[in-house]
Amino acid sequence: MGILSSFNTGVSGLKAAGSSMSVIGDNIANAGTFGFKGSRAEFQDLLSNSLKGIDGGDQIGSGTKLAHVTPKFTQGSINRTESITDLAINGNGFFSVQTNKGPAFTRDGSFHFNKDGHLINGDGYEVQGFTANEEGEITRKTGPITLGNTTIPAKPTAKVTMSMNLDSRAEVQQFDINNADKTSSFNTSMVIYDNVGTERLVTVYFNKIANGQWQYHATVPGEDAQGGQPNTLVEMASGTLQFSPEGKLQAEQPAVSAFNFNKGAKQGQAIEFDFGKSLTEDGDGTQAITQFGSRSTISKHTQDGFAAATLTSLSFNDDGILTAAYDNGTMKNVAQVAIAKFENNEGLFKMGKNLFKETRKSGQAAMGNPGIDGRGEIMAKSIELSNVDIADEFINLMNAQRNFQANTKTITTADKMLQEVLNLKRG
Repeated sequence: MGILSSFNTGVSGLKAAGSSMSVIGDNIANAGTFGFKGSRAEFQDLLSNSLKGIDGGDQIGSGTKLAHVTPKFTQGSINRTESITDLAINGNGFFSVQTNKGPAFTRDGSFHFNKDGHLINGDGYEVQGFTANEEGEITRKTGPITLGNTTIPAKPTAKVTMSMNLDSRAEVQQFDINNADKTSSFNTSMVIYDNVGTERLVTVYFNKIANGQWQYHATVPGEDAQGGQPNTLVEMASGTLQFSPEGKLQAEQPAVSAFNFNKGAKQGQAIEFDFGKSLTEDGDGTQAITQFGSRSTISKHTQDGFAAATLTSLSFNDDGILTAAYDNGTMKNVAQVAIAKFENNEGLFKMGKNLFKETRKSGQAAMGNPGIDGRGEIMAKSIELSNVDIADEFINLMNAQRNFQANTKTITTADKMLQEVLNLKRG
């Protein structure tokens, strides 16, 4: 009986070595697969025969069996690429894609845009993320990452922000639009946009009307104004600025703001001129226009309008945010890549095609932003390679071969012993 059982023990060893070879071979075959996670074969001994019943400690083993094949979710090497849609996760987490069998998850970030503007993987599955609203703000709404329209309509200027200093030593004078340069102490020009996206030049003049009190006058050339005359200025907005004795903006009082451009533009375009948060608005004066005893100067001015534009380029940053650049200089966030996190990565089910599927053992996918709550960071223009170490796999391969050879020795030796028994009977 002992000799016969040794055959089964040897055969179980052969099966185990063969299973180990299959796992190792799969790892080696996928050493060049993007985002691949190698596996490890785990074995258990079989139920042993006890020589003294359940109370005895003398037992004879019955061999081994393949118990588990556990994936190893260690970080793979990350290589830089030239493709803007190549993404890699540095740390824990998975990209989410939508397949015809439901959501799936992958570490392979070799994506690209299809003809419809959807970000997809090599098999055409749409990558999921958090979409942005019309203002380019990332929301918590999940869906496919898509470019949408490749053009954006014009946006009329609604607000002009100015950061500057007005010289408190300037002379008091009355502004005359027909002699604007000589009846003002300072002026600055900027380009704004009407409702159809046409560039319009606006010049703002400042004149001191009393100590600590100034007026501003926003003007446009007569040839741009409705009913205007060439080589003249037409005032479209005005207001008063009041300063404290310390030179800080005390209050601002807009008087009028109605821009009436010609050539088909909408009449009465209102533009707010923002000079910062005044003291009466609970500001401290540090982020507002000032009136100090130094020359008048402007440090910056901005406006929120732009012309109609066409998409010129795309880029992902290291937060996984897709930004579109347009030919008018506008930058707009389109979407953010979502990262799925599981309580037990080893419980995921391999679907093939570099995809995993959630199971009861893995738990449900928790979608979130990269770099938050234990999720890895996104690396743009990068790709994660397989985490298989060829040198280690060759060592495992040789060990599996020796195990196989050793188990064949068990079977051949048992066969020789059985032949001896049979020869005894013949003799």
